[in-house]
Amino acid sequence: MFGRCQILLIKKLLKSFAAKGRPQRADPGAPRLIGPDAHGLNPDKVSKGARQVVKSLVEAGYCADLVGGCVRDLLLDKRPKDFDVVTDASPEEVRQVFPRARIVGRRFRIVHVRVGREVIEVSTYRAGNEDEAEREDSAKNKFGRILRDNVFGTRDQDVHRRDFTVNALYYDINTNTVVDYVRGLDDIEAGRLRFIGDPFTRINEDPVRMLRAVRFKAKLGLALDSGLEALCRDHARLIRHVPPARLFDEVLKLFHSGHGVETFWLLREFGLFAELFPEADRSYGEKDLDPDTGIVLKGLKNTDLRISQRKPVIAAFLFACLFWRPVRLKCDRHEAKRKNHPQILQRAAFDVLGRETERVMIPRRVSTVVIEIWDMQSRLETRRPRMVEKLLEHRRFRAAYDFLLLRSESGEVDSGLAKWWTDIQECDESSRQKMIKELGSSGPPRKRRKRQRRRPKSPNGNVR
Repeated sequence: MFGRCQILLIKKLLKSFAAKGRPQRADPGAPRLIGPDAHGLNPDKVSKGARQVVKSLVEAGYCADLVGGCVRDLLLDKRPKDFDVVTDASPEEVRQVFPRARIVGRRFRIVHVRVGREVIEVSTYRAGNEDEAEREDSAKNKFGRILRDNVFGTRDQDVHRRDFTVNALYYDINTNTVVDYVRGLDDIEAGRLRFIGDPFTRINEDPVRMLRAVRFKAKLGLALDSGLEALCRDHARLIRHVPPARLFDEVLKLFHSGHGVETFWLLREFGLFAELFPEADRSYGEKDLDPDTGIVLKGLKNTDLRISQRKPVIAAFLFACLFWRPVRLKCDRHEAKRKNHPQILQRAAFDVLGRETERVMIPRRVSTVVIEIWDMQSRLETRRPRMVEKLLEHRRFRAAYDFLLLRSESGEVDSGLAKWWTDIQECDESSRQKMIKELGSSGPPRKRRKRQRRRPKSPNGNVR
């Protein structure tokens, strides 16, 4: 008796033998092979790690190409953030070539290969849509959404699994040739973003593709294909079916692309922001959406500037800006004397973050820092002399200070307060001590607590 795995293997072998026995017909959808004179790419612009991975796979007898955003960005004369390799080797075979590599993912199994400080993502060609019912390692739900897709195939099949034409270009660095199946190079030259296949079917398979369309439009300035904007507006609710943990990664890609302000407006225009962050979206007023007074827009602009200057950015600062308004509205519902109380702020923060996490999962390592940034605001405003130096040494001081600057620019706190914290960081030690001393003398006099007189005790120990 054969086992289940052996039966599947025999089926695959019989199918491959049958395909080899058929007469070969000319393929009307044969790819264009574009040489260096037409595409103008230089293999030296590919990272050393990616070149090494491709070379090792080819030497092991496999096919290997660069694919996706890295090829697109090179053609647009932009610097790719990372390089992705696609091959006909299975994940297990890739690990045989690179023993220290890791296989990750369940929905799409890929291999992370570390070369020096680089991590190169290696995926396997995936099969097309035919014979879907016979596949044991692919799955869709009743709505047609892809749940798992680990059925491997050829490059000719793999191209139809990709979302946009501009992301479906394969670059063979050994021959310096771009392989174009779907006229993706024409769309890049025309500045157009177009789905491969029926747009509604592709969005229904994976609703995250709507977020990717927004990101590419904002980052690359590509015009969406006719009808795609309306399609996104009409089906924005499909985002609710995407796992919250996956949406966290997508949100960071959206707002840490260096074009956060433009991304924010596009998400709101397409109705996607309300699906990602419903409570925050409901809380924004006219003042919050004003570029001169809105903390959200000022925070995104600040993040875009830091990314353009290649400075580090953190996810916690982004979410602190996005959710500050609903947290403040909850605090303001309390009595004026208690609305700035730390416990009330923390209670409101946990409440807002808890509900927003139902749509976009925010890891505890991030949400903890968000609450620390908010919690430090009242201490920065109070400026107690004994706490100043401790605050300056606090590990979250820089993020909290930057957030205070945004609040100052938006008119939420006095600009003199922000200037004081700026000056005390830039002055020398003697000037710092002088500023702290002046702070103590200029504040309101503290009420002295009356000492209670101790009542004498009787010899038997009882108070008289």
